[in-house]
Amino acid sequence: MKEYSILTKTDFFGILNGETELASACIHQAYHDFVEHIIECCMGRRAVDNVHVALAFAEIELRFLIDIVEEEMRIHAKKAIAFIRKMMQLASQHHTEVPPLISNIHPTNITAAKSETPKSLQWTGNTLDLVELIYGLSEMGCIDNGETPLKVLAPALYEFFGLDTKECYRYYSAIKLRKNPSRTYFIDKMQKKLNEKIRRDEELERMRR
Repeated sequence: MKEYSILTKTDFFGILNGETELASACIHQAYHDFVEHIIECCMGRRAVDNVHVALAFAEIELRFLIDIVEEEMRIHAKKAIAFIRKMMQLASQHHTEVPPLISNIHPTNITAAKSETPKSLQWTGNTLDLVELIYGLSEMGCIDNGETPLKVLAPALYEFFGLDTKECYRYYSAIKLRKNPSRTYFIDKMQKKLNEKIRRDEELERMRR
């Protein structure tokens, strides 16, 4: 996904453009999710210049959509523009350049530090499968005793597995639209694979006796 268009790939824009399965009745929740997305962008680790470009691009897109959407959507679009403008002002006011912390460290020490840094894990499967797993873990309540909300858990696991996306609910909507009686394709396959491995290992153990 292009960095500048990250805010326009949300459910809020999807509803305004009529490109999502979500009904227009969901616009209120989608607006609040969009606001949270903006806050995450402004307070996250993205470069300030990239954030400004993403905000400006989203604002321009919203201004064009205002004239073609229904009244209720138009109100939320105007509120979104006002919030974008305010966040751009705040981002400009609070931006200060911080010198690199390692500027005075000897190059050999930098190399040693890098070599000690553990390699990050990369999810190489389908993003839809990871979302299915995330929702399953959330429902099981096996992380932080189930006290961590999905909107916090999902971005953390995305980052852990090296994925640059936060559109968790969009993928979940696709999972719900599946036609089979069991819609958890990945978890079902994982269960089958693990049981097969257990049976193979047990058979090998019996053969060694």
